[in-house]
Amino acid sequence: MEGGETVGRRHHHHRQVSAASGMKIGCLSFTTSLKETFRYIKATLLGQVKKLRAKNEKEASEADLVASKMQVDAAEEAEETKKRIHKSY
Repeated sequence: MEGGETVGRRHHHHRQVSAASGMKIGCLSFTTSLKETFRYIKATLLGQVKKLRAKNEKEASEADLVASKMQVDAAEEAEETKKRIHKSY
C-alpha cells in the first residue's frame, strides 16, 4: 500500500502545481488584457482630442489614423505577451 500512497501524493502534488500554474497564467493574461483595454481607451481618447483640435479635414483624418494605429499596436502587443506567457508555462 505504501507505493500506492506515494503515487497518489505525487499525483495530488502535480495537480496542485498545475492548478497554481493555470491560475498564474490566467492572472497574467487578465492583467495583459487590462493593459490592452487601457491602451485602447487612451488611443481612442487621444484620437478624439486631436480630432476636436484639428484645423481641417486632413488633420482630423490624421488623428483617426494615429488613434487606429495605437489601437492596433495595443492589440498586437497584448497578443504577443499572451503567446509568451503560454510558451513559458
